[in-house]
Amino acid sequence: MTTYVLRHGQTNYSRRYLVNGDPSKPIQLTEEGRQSLSRGWSTLPLHTVRTWLTSEFPRAQQTASLLMGVPAAALVIDPHLNELDYGVFEGGPFLEYAVWLDGHGATKRPEGGTESQREGIRRMLKGVLSALEHPGPRVLVGHGLLISVLLWHKGRCPDEAMPLFFPEAPYVEPIVIPDAELPVWITALLSDLDRDARQEADDHGGAAILRIYGGSAVATVESASHSPDLKDLPHA
Repeated sequence: MTTYVLRHGQTNYSRRYLVNGDPSKPIQLTEEGRQSLSRGWSTLPLHTVRTWLTSEFPRAQQTASLLMGVPAAALVIDPHLNELDYGVFEGGPFLEYAVWLDGHGATKRPEGGTESQREGIRRMLKGVLSALEHPGPRVLVGHGLLISVLLWHKGRCPDEAMPLFFPEAPYVEPIVIPDAELPVWITALLSDLDRDARQEADDHGGAAILRIYGGSAVATVESASHSPDLKDLPHA
C-alpha cells in the first residue's frame, strides 16, 4: 500500500507568509487554493483511497474534504499533524519567526510556545508514521513544514545534516511513499533530530541566510559568519 502526503491549498495567510499555528482560527482556502485542488484530482487515486487523514486545522480539513467529495466527518483527525506552535509569533510574518529561529536555534521554544521547531517536526513525523495504522491507500493532508522536511529527505545527499530552514513546500502536490519505505524515512529523520539535540547542546551551527529561489523557496541555508540581513529574508 501507499501513503500520499500533501500540503493544504493556499490561504490568505500562506499567500502573505503569515504564520498560523492555532487551529481555532477559521482560516480557509482562497479561490486560487480551491482551484489548485485540480492537481490532486489528477494525481491521487481518488477512487481507491481508503483513509483520509488531516490535522485539526480548517484549511487541511477543507482541502481533504474537497478532494474526497464527502463531508469532513469522514476524516481521521490527528493533532500530531498540526502546524508548528509559533507562540508569540502567531499571526505575524514568517520573517519575524525566522530571524528569531536563526538567533536561538531549532531546539529552543519561542515565548508562549509549547514546542521548538525540532519538537514540532518530531511530533509531525510520528503522526505520519501512525498513518500506517489505518487502511491504505491513504491521503494525508498536512502543513508546509512537514512537507518541506519530507521533500528535503527525499532529495538529500548522503550524510547531509538537517537544515534549520527548508524550501517552501508546494501546494497540493503529493509525495508518494510506499508502506515499506515510510518507516525507513521516519526512522532516518528521527535519528537526525536525536543527533541535532545532542549537537545543539554545544553549538547549533553557523548562521543561516534565507533566500528566495525562483519565487518558490521560503528559506534555504547557506554557511555564513553573520546573522541574516533583512534584505536576505523572504518577503510576504
